[in-house]
Amino acid sequence: MPAPSPQGDGTNRQGCMIGLFWIERDRVCLGSPPTEEDPGVFLLPARLSVGEGVQRQDWSWSEVTDLRVLDVPVRSSAARWATRVLSVAAAALNAWGPDGPTMMTAVVCVRGDQRVETPVFSGAATAYTRREVDLSLGLLSHFVRGSATPALLTRWWHENQPSDVLHSHEREAVLKSWTAPLM
Repeated sequence: MPAPSPQGDGTNRQGCMIGLFWIERDRVCLGSPPTEEDPGVFLLPARLSVGEGVQRQDWSWSEVTDLRVLDVPVRSSAARWATRVLSVAAAALNAWGPDGPTMMTAVVCVRGDQRVETPVFSGAATAYTRREVDLSLGLLSHFVRGSATPALLTRWWHENQPSDVLHSHEREAVLKSWTAPLM
């Protein structure tokens, strides 16, 4: 079952991680939903937002010239499985507590040479597959170019309302279904 987002406002947001995106009923986050240490990057149909409330910065997609994600944790399937096995074994022996999610950096470039870097947490428990990252970054580039909109992701959520955590091959298939028509 997908985990509720760590919202401080008392809401229990159910979401689903597909690639670099956390998809909820009414919004898409880059990485996992934000916490107090992470302002959050929100991908909306008409705009990209960093942060919420009075600290929020907004740009229309036509103003965004580039959107990158740095420090994305990528591992092969074998390495991801080995990490999971070690984590489970260490937890069972109470020998090690897993660290929090991996920190990534979102880089937003906007017309007028404005550049904003902000931390975002990885939504992947151990790491993403290379294919998942490549498809996600490709989809981000379509958002920037205007050939796709994040509404594609929330529409998928409404149609599927996933209740289980998807495996990497399932997430890759969903990403492929979104990007294939754009090629």
